[in-house]
Parts: sequence; C-alpha cells; structure tokens
Amino acid sequence: MNIQTIIKTLIDSGIEKNEAECEIKLLLEGFFNYTEKDKIQGKLLSEADIQKLFNVVEMRIKNKMPVQYIIGKAWFMGEYFKVTPDVLIPRDETEILVKNAIDIINTSKFKSVLDIGTGSGCIACTIAKQTGATVLGTDISSDALRIALDNVTALGINNRAVFRKSNLFDKIRFDEKFDLIISNPPYIPIGTELQEEVLKEPKIALFADENGLEFYKRIINKAPQYLNNNGYLMFEVGINQAEVVRDMMTKYFNELNIIKDFAGIDRVVAGKFIK
Repeated sequence: MNIQTIIKTLIDSGIEKNEAECEIKLLLEGFFNYTEKDKIQGKLLSEADIQKLFNVVEMRIKNKMPVQYIIGKAWFMGEYFKVTPDVLIPRDETEILVKNAIDIINTSKFKSVLDIGTGSGCIACTIAKQTGATVLGTDISSDALRIALDNVTALGINNRAVFRKSNLFDKIRFDEKFDLIISNPPYIPIGTELQEEVLKEPKIALFADENGLEFYKRIINKAPQYLNNNGYLMFEVGINQAEVVRDMMTKYFNELNIIKDFAGIDRVVAGKFIK
C-alpha cells in the first residue's frame, strides 16, 4: 500500500481527484508533519504511518467527516486555524472577502472593525494580524467563541482581536462605532440539499430564512447605527445573491461594488456609508 493507493480509495468513494489529493495533503501535514518539501526530498513514510493514514481515510469515508475536523485545523490566509464541528470550516471564497477588506482598511487607515458571526475567528484574526485595526468578533454560539479565543491566543494577537457573545448587534453598545463591519453570515436557503460532509458543519452557521437573505436584511438595517461616516459594510454572499444584496444596500450605502471569486462567481458585496 502507498499514498497513491489511498488517494484512489478516496476517489473510488466519490470524491473528485483534486479534492482527494488536497485531503491527503492535509492529513499528511496534520498527522505526520509531512510536507511537499519532504516529498520532494524523497522522505518516505513508514509502513505503520501509511497504515494509520489508510485507517483515517477509511473513517473519513465511513463517517463523511470533513478532513479539517479530523485533523482539528484548517488553512486560511496563510495560517492554520483550529476548527471543530462547532464552527464553519474556512473556505477559499472567504479569502476574497478578507483580502478586499484588508485592502480597504489599510488604504483608509481604518482602526476599528466589527466581524459579525465570527465563528472560528479566522476573519477577525486575519484582519487584526494584517492591518492596524482592532477587531471585535461576535457570535451567538459560546462554543464557537471558545474556538475563536484559542485561535487568537495561538496567533498571539489577544489585544488586537477580541470576542463577545452577541446575536448580531444585540450586545453592541450604541456608543460603539466601527470603520468597517464585515460578515460571512448564514446564507443557504432553508431546505437546500447539501452533501453529507457539509451537514457535519453547524447548521446555525449554514442556513438562513427568507430564501437565505434573512441576516443580510437584519445587518443592513442596523449597520448604519454602528458605522462611522465613510465606513464600509462588506458581505460574503451565496450564488445568485449578490445583486439582491446590493439592491438591499442602496437605501443606506453608496459606491456599491460586487467582487467575483476565483470561479468567477459574484461573491462579495461592499458599500460605503456616507451620512
């Protein structure tokens, strides 16, 4: 048995070839600290390690558990973040949101950011680490906030990213103002059929009412109360939601912009608040 045989086992279970190769790469790094550099240098895994890898893959296939939960971490914006089934797994699409937010923050020299629905804290932590802004991340889930705190501690930015339990703006004081409000809210319409692996993630972070638009409406209507003049509101959106969300934002926001992801799908909506 070798690594290629194990990759084929994943492919035979219905996982696409590229995804299977990525999963094996994550498992090799997560369990054995075996990287592409080791592969290039000809370093070999022991038969015992190969067997262990095969056993983990068999478990992954049987339980439909995302590989990130198996190794307990996910790669996002150049860092590993702790993840458990209590938080959404960071995705490449969200990197588009964060990269554009960082550009705006650095260009405008923004100092305060609110991340609504912070989950693992990957958005809040990345912004805090790559800008001069302080970030407040909020979430309704206490379990998610514990993961976010572990991540901010691991990155050594405790004084730059802080967290608070809050249902959207409920625990944000009226005198708290932000230069940018960012959110990757639940946006999958209730009733949508998903892969078994995705359903292992917290449903509270996946599904939204009103055809997936519930949280956009609630955040858009409240955000102006908490934004400084010339501040920004930025969202990640689902497929076919960008234009609808942009139209919803026209009531309060200017300079509205839709940004595509790596697949050419409208993925980010941003607008500027001008009093």
